[in-house]
Amino acid sequence: MASPRTITIVALSVALGLFFVFMGTIKLTPRLSRDAYNEMKRAYKSYVRALPMLKKMGVSSILLRKSIGTLEVACGIVMTLVPGRPKDVANFLLLLLVLAVLFFHQLVGDPLKRYAHALVFGILLTCRLLIARQPEELPPEKRMLSVNGDEQPLIHEAAPEKGKMKVS
Repeated sequence: MASPRTITIVALSVALGLFFVFMGTIKLTPRLSRDAYNEMKRAYKSYVRALPMLKKMGVSSILLRKSIGTLEVACGIVMTLVPGRPKDVANFLLLLLVLAVLFFHQLVGDPLKRYAHALVFGILLTCRLLIARQPEELPPEKRMLSVNGDEQPLIHEAAPEKGKMKVS
């Protein structure tokens, strides 16, 4: 049976992956929701206006929106379908992307309700990454300490606890 840690990582990976595939698709095409697509176009125009440096670098609102949408779709697919280390890389890239989007929302002065979802999904990405990066806990019989090439049980597990003495 899978450990609770594994189940949590898989559930978060699939949920987050599907969310970012959905959101990235909305940024790329009006097929899912014409209203949401038009809202994304308007929002990205305001982001580029708020950062004149992007305009000087030749980054238009269309290029910014399509780049972010493509990255979201690609990382979302990796989070959903690809096992192993690439999930953590996709998770980290999405976390950086969420931080950039939060920065954009703050820059243009959007109210909290416009970017609350980004905040929540940023927290979920952080939690998934922290859980995934924790070492797997070994069963007690596997916990060994290597000393001069010899495997020995850990000290606190080697000797069973004896009676405790009350100290006043």
